[in-house]
Amino acid sequence: MSFELINSTLLRGFGTTCLLFILTLVLSLPLGLLIMFGLKCPVKIVSWLCRIFVWIIRGTPLMLQLFVVFYVPSLLFGIKLFSFTNGTVFEGRFLAALITFVINYACYFSVIFKGGVDNISRGQYEAGKVLGLTKSQIFYKIVLLQVIKTIISPISNEVITLVKDTSLARVISVAEIFFINETEILSKAIVWPLFYIAVFFLLFIGLLTILFNYLEKKLSYFKA
Repeated sequence: MSFELINSTLLRGFGTTCLLFILTLVLSLPLGLLIMFGLKCPVKIVSWLCRIFVWIIRGTPLMLQLFVVFYVPSLLFGIKLFSFTNGTVFEGRFLAALITFVINYACYFSVIFKGGVDNISRGQYEAGKVLGLTKSQIFYKIVLLQVIKTIISPISNEVITLVKDTSLARVISVAEIFFINETEILSKAIVWPLFYIAVFFLLFIGLLTILFNYLEKKLSYFKA
């Protein structure tokens, strides 16, 4: 295989990797916020169910969750949710991986969000009440901005981990960069593309690191 052909093949897989990463991030952040509200819900049954769900997701391997989401509906219930192919990246296997990644990372994000909210002192809420703000105004105008500053570092770690975790999608044959390399390149005893893939990920993570460092500096006005 020529360098041009290998390059275009890997770029196709890297495009799927990037799409899985972006969609997971866009969907899991708001879902994580919703789960966080469930964890802090004053209705005990709701908070208890959310805690059990988060415990299960965080306590089991992501690879196992991929197998469960993709295979269990078909094996146990005869429902072939993810067996379709439509000639685009949004085929059944990709959607199964996306659903799994979104649920998994939403649970991790929810715990980070909860920790950030819990670190805000009660005085912040009381000051908002004195100013005549409603609970929603206190949360969005006073608490949320401080929470973002507090959680930006752990969130950045999870986002960087997500970049690397996308490679697990290959276990259900999602055509991301590692699956493409294994099936179309490595099988021909061509090893150097592995280093090429490493450069892809190093550059991707490097850009994310620069972005999060910039965000931390922009939020530095919260320092005393």
